[in-house]
Amino acid sequence: MTKMKIMKPQKDNYYPSADSKGGWRILQDNKAIKNLTRMNLDRLNIVIENYKRFSDNYASGIVIIRNGHLIKEHYSFMTLPGSRFDIWSCTKSFTGTAWGLLFEESRKGTLPGNAQVDLNTLAYNFLPKKLQVTDKRKEGITIGHLLSMTSGIAGEDRLTFGIPTNSNHGPFEHALGYCENRYGKKTNTLIAKPGEIWDYSDPAMAHLSILFKSIMKKEIHEYMQEKVFSQIGIENASWDVLGGGQFLGPHTSSHIGLHISARDLARFGYLLLNKGFWEGKQIIPNWWVDVATKPSQKLNQDYGYTFWINTKGTRWPGLPKDMFALEGYNSNRCYVVPSEDLIVVRVGAGPNQWNEQALISGILDATN
Repeated sequence: MTKMKIMKPQKDNYYPSADSKGGWRILQDNKAIKNLTRMNLDRLNIVIENYKRFSDNYASGIVIIRNGHLIKEHYSFMTLPGSRFDIWSCTKSFTGTAWGLLFEESRKGTLPGNAQVDLNTLAYNFLPKKLQVTDKRKEGITIGHLLSMTSGIAGEDRLTFGIPTNSNHGPFEHALGYCENRYGKKTNTLIAKPGEIWDYSDPAMAHLSILFKSIMKKEIHEYMQEKVFSQIGIENASWDVLGGGQFLGPHTSSHIGLHISARDLARFGYLLLNKGFWEGKQIIPNWWVDVATKPSQKLNQDYGYTFWINTKGTRWPGLPKDMFALEGYNSNRCYVVPSEDLIVVRVGAGPNQWNEQALISGILDATN
């Protein structure tokens, strides 16, 4: 993997990246932080102290990037900058990014077999013929429906959490509707016609893993390593695969299962902040970052294409409307606030819920 370049400290005491237009620089001096990032460190330190008071009993890490500079890190006991955490549903946004890259390849005519794929492409057209449709209405599901949680495939509103199965079933078989999960829930029948209901569905996301391999001829985790991770210096990351043996797969776990450090998740957030641009290269298509971080449908306008958004000011009332985030269980988060040139990452092993509004508001109050 690509090694992060660490250079000798310069006069203003920060470590420059290879190109100031990408990556970030690590500030070591309080005066430099104040001058270059317009942050009130006293206020910022109070925010972090409050965080420590309520959250340091969990293994966790926080990274704050402001104006292209890493200005604050905090790690709880036995947690290091390179410590990896399962970021749970934040994984979905990485999956969505892989699909944005696939759409770009389709536009350029570089997909295997010159396949043509976009948000309106019918998903089941690219599933292997041997995989029978368990509900005729599934034939109307598009890639866009899967990415926006409007496929009609049962999700959390119907108590269908994840794709865990009994020992004699496979996870992708459950996602496709062939068998129950370990809680006795099935996805064989849609809960509504595609596009008519919003339900946060892990089984729907699992479809995207099978489809990606079918179209790209590569697994999502392999493709993202090549096209994104190695390009921006992500080193402390690994990605689970599911299935295999007598079951469908193994395929990348597209809904959860990416394990990554706080710093490396912040790298990804900074890439998104810069519309996919990093050190002189367009890594992610800027048009996809724009599309993915705007409302993807009218049923839940706080959700884009695998990203949580604040366009209507209803996801995080009182916070910037251009703010968007990757969100996962155990309070794993990557917040991106373009208008404030700000990235805030929190990774950890818990708690299940926390006052994210207070954390981000406090950090924003520390900006000058």
